[in-house]
Amino acid sequence: MLAKTKTWFLGALSAAVLAACGGGDDGQPGAPGAPGAQGAPGVDAVSQLVSISVEGRSQSQGYNVSAAEIVAFEKTTGRIFTVNAQSGKIDYFDASSAAKIAALGNPAGSIDLRALMVANGVVGSAAVVGAANSVATRGNLVAVAVEANPKTDNGWVVFLSASTLGFLRAVPVGALPDMLTFTPDGTKVLVANEGEPNVGYTVDPEGSVSVITVSDYSVATIRFTDFNAGGPRHAELPLSKMVLSGVGASVAQDLEPEYIAVRADSREAYVSLQEASAIAVLDLTSHTVKKIVGMGFKDFSIPGNELDVSRNDGVNLKTWPVMGMYQPDAIAAYTVNGRTYVVTANEGDSREDWLAGVGQAACEAAGYYFSGQCRDEITLRDAVTMAPAFAATLSGELAAYSASSDATLGRMTFSYSATKQKNGATVTRLYAYGGRSFAIWDMQTGERVFDSASDFERITANRYGNLFNQDHNGALTGDRRSNSKGPEPEGLTLGQINGRTYAFIGLERMGGVMVYDVSNPNAPSFVQYLNNRDVNVAPNAAAVAAGSDLGPEGLTFVSAADSPDNMPRLIVGNEVSGTTTVYRVNVTPLR
Repeated sequence: MLAKTKTWFLGALSAAVLAACGGGDDGQPGAPGAPGAQGAPGVDAVSQLVSISVEGRSQSQGYNVSAAEIVAFEKTTGRIFTVNAQSGKIDYFDASSAAKIAALGNPAGSIDLRALMVANGVVGSAAVVGAANSVATRGNLVAVAVEANPKTDNGWVVFLSASTLGFLRAVPVGALPDMLTFTPDGTKVLVANEGEPNVGYTVDPEGSVSVITVSDYSVATIRFTDFNAGGPRHAELPLSKMVLSGVGASVAQDLEPEYIAVRADSREAYVSLQEASAIAVLDLTSHTVKKIVGMGFKDFSIPGNELDVSRNDGVNLKTWPVMGMYQPDAIAAYTVNGRTYVVTANEGDSREDWLAGVGQAACEAAGYYFSGQCRDEITLRDAVTMAPAFAATLSGELAAYSASSDATLGRMTFSYSATKQKNGATVTRLYAYGGRSFAIWDMQTGERVFDSASDFERITANRYGNLFNQDHNGALTGDRRSNSKGPEPEGLTLGQINGRTYAFIGLERMGGVMVYDVSNPNAPSFVQYLNNRDVNVAPNAAAVAAGSDLGPEGLTFVSAADSPDNMPRLIVGNEVSGTTTVYRVNVTPLR
């Protein structure tokens, strides 16, 4: 039976008040957070109860083939658009009424972008068109980010008519357009051109942001070349609070835009630079980079920030000498009392996939280690044999962990290059991928005002016990992801309901959606965790057919004003199960 129970919580639920879980020590509660800015005027924290429940779910568009990644809702036609990534198609569903949502089923249709681009003379062959990566809607426009084949060539944004679904224009942008969004005023489309290298790092495009003016499809490109070594702005880089690690890469090649959020007035944008663990702030009037904010690192040795670091030892949340690189994927922006805050899903990501084929000299010059091939991800246990020179620099505490059982830090995956960069002659802290949390940042100061600490692992451990920290594919193995990014928060969206702001965060590996009231950015409160997945069966096509959603990737909120029946909704694209799920947002006023 799927876990679909509604749960309401009033007030903040932090690591300090969640029940202790499983074996091992949990550490001491952290100090209470400082009071922060007030939420919306006239609305207090207990004026309403909010919960989500599954309302409709599509048939799978393919198990474990990167289907149903990113979702968008077009309010005029009542259509849900879902990126069916590797196929080069977008599917659309009829969600024009509650009845249609409840019977979502198979798509109403699909749009083959490769065929469309050939038919309209954009390309001569479908073979040069790669995956569709993102979709967004505004007015009568549907915009789709499409990468080239190979991905290191420049891609496109394809514009379609929302009403007719006909082709309007294909606009060339940068390499690997990975995400796009309309500005709130609808005048521009911003595109995060990730510019990932190819395997072996023989081609490494620069990351950039394309700004498309909707009225005439003109393009301005915001680049990071001024931050290159020797460039006029290199000294502005907050190097102590970020990570640069590309093989032979300039700064502009190293920075890979992942996700974009836009301020409410459409004049400023925020770009997650995931691998670098930084956020770029863009001026959308002058089309320039205002600054780059380093996110710093999460200290997992602090009580309240406990994590499980080893597989197959059950629930074992403890503090450890580990620093987390926030490395957010999805981000979102909102304004409280005139200040803009950015909310981040702190997934974590490495460059491991692109290092295969890099020669030993180039590998080691870039700060990685070479053991048969170029690598970055490593464990203390493996470092003894695979990187003995590094192992010799470990502190006594870490050296002891490297020789101990699997239930200790010796089995956790960390970044070799970042750990070398951020320690001195003696390695006293490991630098791991991701924060296993969501966080809120004051963009005026660049400071973090909130982090959900160990909430995600504690909440899932309390719910599922030893079946927490599962993966979204493969065997049924609880605790499988504890040594590598844990529940892995990836997708995120914000929604306004009756003057309050809620964050919805998808856990890519464990599955499910965390809901928090973030109206006060300094003191968010936990609302609900709902996982539309059967955690008692192995992730596979049969489980999906039986109703399990796996790998939530893209989330979008539909306000009451935009929905077909004045009820707010949350739409989730589940990449691994290939399903699109609509959650009804239930609101109960208390006064």
